[in-house]
Amino acid sequence: MKDFTILVGGQAGQGSRKAGLVIAKILNNLGYRIFIYDDYQSLIKGGHSFSKVRASFKKVLSQEEEVNFLLALDEETLKRHLKEIKDDKFIIFNADKIKSEKGIGINIETIAKEEGGSPIMANTAIISAFAKMVGIDFSLLKNVFEKEFKKGLDINLKIAERVYGEVEEKIKIEKLENKPLPLITGNEALALGAVKAGLEMYYAYPMTPATSILHFLAERKLGVETIQLENEISVIIAAIGSAYAGKRSMVGTSGGGFALMTEGISLATISETPVVIVNSQRSGPATGVPTYSGQSDLNFVLNAGHGDIVKFTIAPSNADECYYWGGKILNLAFKYQTPAVLLIDKEISESTFNLEIKEDVSKEEALLSGKGEDYKRYEFSENGISPLAFPGKEAIVKATSYEHDEFGLTAEESEEEIVLMQEKRLRKFEAMQEEVDNMENAINVYGKKDSKNVLFTFGSSTGPVVEVAEKFDLKVIQLVVLEPFPELQVLEEIENAEQIICVEQNALGQLSSLLAKNGIEANELILKYSSRVFQKQEIEDLLKEII
Repeated sequence: MKDFTILVGGQAGQGSRKAGLVIAKILNNLGYRIFIYDDYQSLIKGGHSFSKVRASFKKVLSQEEEVNFLLALDEETLKRHLKEIKDDKFIIFNADKIKSEKGIGINIETIAKEEGGSPIMANTAIISAFAKMVGIDFSLLKNVFEKEFKKGLDINLKIAERVYGEVEEKIKIEKLENKPLPLITGNEALALGAVKAGLEMYYAYPMTPATSILHFLAERKLGVETIQLENEISVIIAAIGSAYAGKRSMVGTSGGGFALMTEGISLATISETPVVIVNSQRSGPATGVPTYSGQSDLNFVLNAGHGDIVKFTIAPSNADECYYWGGKILNLAFKYQTPAVLLIDKEISESTFNLEIKEDVSKEEALLSGKGEDYKRYEFSENGISPLAFPGKEAIVKATSYEHDEFGLTAEESEEEIVLMQEKRLRKFEAMQEEVDNMENAINVYGKKDSKNVLFTFGSSTGPVVEVAEKFDLKVIQLVVLEPFPELQVLEEIENAEQIICVEQNALGQLSSLLAKNGIEANELILKYSSRVFQKQEIEDLLKEII
């Protein structure tokens, strides 16, 4: 068994997410490549939560519908997911709460209590039961526990050892030759990438699913000042202020918070202030389904801000891409002195992946000015980029929300100056377009490269689409840079295409609209807007009808 899925579930507060992560770390130590999807309701306690841990001999970026092992902390988990299990002998359930003729029942809460632990330590018991069932040596389990349980380690080990001795081995999961790789969420990966590119200030008002970026940066000594403010308007304005002062700044939010930031995006555009906004999408509009995923902010982000806006919009699809683009987008924002949006979603933000850095990122310096008193903040140039200076003793640096001349003085009486400055900013967009045209990774191409059937996708939909395309011998184009649109690369890849299919998680086909805007018409759309992520089987079934 070299590719399998474990589902561990229970009520919020029972520790199913922690159990899934610990199991993943055990399997990671055995050389398996990991992808964890966490599903939870917007509740502190109760409801139904579960983690699906897919482990494979090769890199995985999607989940299977069927599961090989089901670990149930409560009855609801067994009821909901029993139909997904391939073989019911690989069910482990909490016999203190569940009565079932199928699988293995263990009184995990009773054992936890008898060993001096609390009810939540039942998740320790179920981890240990799984480890014994699949033939994992207790020494590896102990090593992972010592890293994961700083509090109550002795009690957790006592619980684990007792349960381990009571369960029979049913199958042996073999150790692979792959080396373990770091396990990391998309939010953590993009934060680390931004740090590598010189991030100094991070502002946020907590909003799922972007909140963990704030927590991750605040908990670690990475040289980043983290500040939580009272709302998203304050967040974007404070970040613009920091960037004006020379600090590399980033903010994080979801769709509702991004809505409050749009006037700030216009301010950053006209003042030519570099700032990065992470928008992690959830299902909307309004509060929508706050702990679930979607891709319905695409049109909104591309059109955010009033007036003629010049910005980057980039959509990574996994932790590796989040790491690279989390840094690259910060460099691009400072190079072109413009706002930039990193567009992700809940599945990317909160899912856990192996991080495999194939292309590292580092800080790239912006075009800095050496002028003093005669400094022109908005000096005209061929490519629209003005040498950048920051407030201090060397220069007077003006920034304004009004249209202005080269020094930053208001220019509302002169039509000529207004036109010249607007055209200066548009020349920046031309330079940004040229940069994208020369990027090798503005798009990613997968599957059968000469197939005449082409699937377009972006963000978290990419993983399942790629795995399905490999099965059907189709070509996949993942749009990574969305704005400026990578037209040259896309047109080259679809030159011989006869059928174009868009796969995306929204109801309006927003990616297909972006393609149409750039002269590319999709023949078919595969859409999902239930707030749950794509499963491979869903895409397969629909493709069978289309192709």
